[in-house]
Amino acid sequence: MADVLPLVEARLRTALGEPDARAAVTFLGTDRIEVLRFTEGDIVRYATLGMSAQPMSDPTAMLADPVKGPRAELVLSVRAGLADTDKVLRPLAVLAASPQVEGVVVAPGASLDVGEPLWPGAPFTSVLVAEPGGLVEDLELDEPLDPVRFLPLLPMTPNEAAWKRVHGAQALQERWLSSGTDLRDPVRRSVALD
Repeated sequence: MADVLPLVEARLRTALGEPDARAAVTFLGTDRIEVLRFTEGDIVRYATLGMSAQPMSDPTAMLADPVKGPRAELVLSVRAGLADTDKVLRPLAVLAASPQVEGVVVAPGASLDVGEPLWPGAPFTSVLVAEPGGLVEDLELDEPLDPVRFLPLLPMTPNEAAWKRVHGAQALQERWLSSGTDLRDPVRRSVALD
């Protein structure tokens, strides 16, 4: 079985360019998670590398399948220079390790919460997992492996996260769109939810 991570990193480099920084975090009992930083103009993108090494498995399954199952990496895009967003590295690594630690399958529409600000002073403690395929194309792997999907993360304020639990991911995204919300603004306020 080919090592997936060099292929994933090559896909990230093709889509986003050369990373200008990288950091690694290892949690007890999990594989190492790296976070790569890519800067393009006034946008900084953080991408995980390591989450896709193992397929995510259904938490109700008796045994985790070592081959079959969805694979993903996380991508967060924010405007540079408005906040100390480089401190998001550890929270991103925590989210990327959650399939190994908590046995969750991370998929579009899901909410992921780190329980603390994503970076110092951030109005966000959680993210909405968006649909893949826009920024970084899925990485097809040899059969029987599932493709690696690059899932964009959209930061949510606590009010937005609570509203999303009631009304759903689609309704929140429509609210953001109709309000012209800049989801890359690292210090933005919550969208009007009345």
